Amino acid sequence: MARLPLEPNDSKALILASQFDCLEEMLIVVSMLSVESIFYVPRDKLEESRTVIKSFSSPEGDHLTLVNVYHASIEFLEKNKTENGNEKAEKNLMKWCKDNFINNRSLKHARDIYNQILENVERMGLKISSCGDDMLPLRRCLAASYFLNAALKHPDGTYRVLANGQIAEIHPTSVLRRSKPECIIFYNLVQTTRNYVHNVTRIDYLWLAELAPQCYALKDN
Repeated sequence: MARLPLEPNDSKALILASQFDCLEEMLIVVSMLSVESIFYVPRDKLEESRTVIKSFSSPEGDHLTLVNVYHASIEFLEKNKTENGNEKAEKNLMKWCKDNFINNRSLKHARDIYNQILENVERMGLKISSCGDDMLPLRRCLAASYFLNAALKHPDGTYRVLANGQIAEIHPTSVLRRSKPECIIFYNLVQTTRNYVHNVTRIDYLWLAELAPQCYALKDN
């Protein structure tokens, strides 16, 4: 893990991802979460931006939504490079980002981080593979990597963080803010006047006992 200039949990996630055959997707997730917010929502274009952003959304959560954004941007960029060359393609990508309410600077930074981390994991000899369209391995890997950030829904729609009992809500910017699945993994918890969990993905509660038996047992919580 010392070779990866990342937080310990992120390094662990990448190492585990090579075993779950989703390292390519986890590289994207870690890179996108290492930058400022990818989406921006102008107050004067609130409904328009929400509609556009929804086109990238995954019903399984925010991590997978970030993967969708990254894939879409790379597909657009590579197609434009073939047709227009690198410089024009980058300019076109800036317009694409603006049209899709994506922060171009954050996206470019995420691409740079992705390439940097990719070099590191290649030197470490990790197996770089993709789970393709089946995101189940990625969700399971997220559960195995960030199991201390698991939370279970209460009847009132709030969540209890299983590791410490804190009560929190899904942040309003999450794609899961309305569906509110029974069990989630989150990337970070922010305390304001309320506790909010950010960057949330749906998981199966039973995965926790399987993937992190040292912390979770099959019992009611």
